[in-house]
Amino acid sequence: MSDDPNDPTVLVIGGGATGAGIARDLTLRGVDVTLAERGGLAGGTSGRSHGLLHSGARYAEADAPGAAECLAENRTLRDIAGACVRETGGLFVRLDGDDPEYFEEKLSACEEIGIETERIDGDAARELVPGLADEVAEAFRVPDGVIYPSRLVAANAADAERHGATVHTHAPIEEIETAHDGEDADGGGVSAVHVGGDVDATLDPAYVVNATGAWADRIAGLAGVEVGMAPSRGVMVSVEYDGLGPVLNRCRDPDDGDIVVPHDGEVVLGTTSVPVSDPDDYETADWEVERSVEECAAMLPGVADAPEVRTWWGVRPLYGPDEAGANRRGISRGFTLIDHGDEGVPNLFSVVGGKLTTYREMAEVTADRVCERLGVDASCETATEPLPGADDPAQLDAFVERYGGANPTDADVVSAARE
Repeated sequence: MSDDPNDPTVLVIGGGATGAGIARDLTLRGVDVTLAERGGLAGGTSGRSHGLLHSGARYAEADAPGAAECLAENRTLRDIAGACVRETGGLFVRLDGDDPEYFEEKLSACEEIGIETERIDGDAARELVPGLADEVAEAFRVPDGVIYPSRLVAANAADAERHGATVHTHAPIEEIETAHDGEDADGGGVSAVHVGGDVDATLDPAYVVNATGAWADRIAGLAGVEVGMAPSRGVMVSVEYDGLGPVLNRCRDPDDGDIVVPHDGEVVLGTTSVPVSDPDDYETADWEVERSVEECAAMLPGVADAPEVRTWWGVRPLYGPDEAGANRRGISRGFTLIDHGDEGVPNLFSVVGGKLTTYREMAEVTADRVCERLGVDASCETATEPLPGADDPAQLDAFVERYGGANPTDADVVSAARE
């Protein structure tokens, strides 16, 4: 492997959870990696989410394999991520007007997958969550939690650097050069990547991994290939509210304003789902904020008049090459690894879709494929190797500062830890 910093074995484009996770996984296997992110780390979807650590219950009846992936990764992150996550538990609540058959289907699906549940009546739910609406008829407990993505991504990047990776922030990809099949010894593919910003250099990687989420089409397009993203925007509203224990999920078909995520002294309310064509240029509508607050208040009435702390929108990196319809809630939250070899670019991969909870598995699957191509015979270590600083919030927040600062999802937590 080359010692030339402009000649990495693998260039990972995208500094969200998946990109940082891939960089960490590959470097732990001894692969020379450079990570390039156009802004600060976790500045895209990862750090603009509601920060739910999924138990899998949210997808149990609609996507059992995806729910099982969430459950497994939930358990792994609790073991390796320390103060990057918070164990809160979760509650799926059915209001008086919600379909009881859907509740039964959800509960049964969770039990079949192996998600630990506990069914409780409305009074028991209100005893567990003071302030819960009188209209809550019944509920069941699940092992949901909270992810602090700024910490999680920064810790992955720090570990990658500790094992030899180069991490570039403020390093947008400006151009990707490709050679046509048969015109070079490698049979074509990416031949050079021009990186701007603070780097301002041309890199010559052996392999490129496009881990840019909702922006994957843009990067793939620079290499003359297609992905097929179908991004949608969603609003998150953080309000002052102290004392909420578990994550609250409305037990009904997915809709606007059906989740409340607890932070210390705040709760995050979300979210909406509106298709967008450009993940950098989209409308942010007041009705989304109003609807999210109104719907979440049906579960937890006190949030209706709670002071608003901050509001942000995120863009889901949904993969839907065949999805022409306007409603994108039905698109799978599973992930896909695309090998662009069939399009004449055999050294380019795109990893798309997925969820923040499953970032590590996405990284492992991608690293497995890249290592197979490289002839690297080394197994994944990220499921058992703790992240650096996992038990030291101050160290984690120092990592966050190193890579660009906190993002909206956990700005209150990271900032509070520094004070």
